[in-house]
Amino acid sequence: MNTLVTLHDSVFDQVESKTESWLIPTLARFTFAATLLIYFWKSGLTKLGDGLLGLFSPSLNAYAQIFPKAMEAVGYDTSQLGLFHTLVVLAGTYAEFILPLLIVIGFATRLAALGMIGFVVVQSLTDLYGHGGIAHAETLGAWFDKVPDAVVLDQRLFWMTILITIVIKGAGPLSLDRILGRQAASG
Repeated sequence: MNTLVTLHDSVFDQVESKTESWLIPTLARFTFAATLLIYFWKSGLTKLGDGLLGLFSPSLNAYAQIFPKAMEAVGYDTSQLGLFHTLVVLAGTYAEFILPLLIVIGFATRLAALGMIGFVVVQSLTDLYGHGGIAHAETLGAWFDKVPDAVVLDQRLFWMTILITIVIKGAGPLSLDRILGRQAASG
């Protein structure tokens, strides 16, 4: 039995030592790109106003998504909301485009992943409290149950695992962070 355990440990120690610096961060960034990049970009597009100036003039939908209760209270009239609301909506909209892009190209990756963690926390709290998801058990879900696809607890745990992995492990070798780090070290 000891021989089997030793063989097992030897094989997997070799696998770990050969892959630990590149496989996990690369796989985490690939998984983010394959599953969440387009999700966040499409969500960001729903928040843009019309035309090129829509970058600076968020849509009604942007305010309704980010401040659902405030929008309801003012009868969906954005002119009744203040500068604070506009700045938050613009920051949230830009974050949905910029942070995922930074993660995918591997530039300022750890900070971008940390920003995305904050974004997902705010998004989840807005979904639960602002949009009434807390009242719907199927939206909230539960861990350690037989249903693995609840929108908030289950899906967002996977998202957070990917993002925390990137914060801890970095971008990996196929990234601008690595290229710029090598240039800085040699220059």
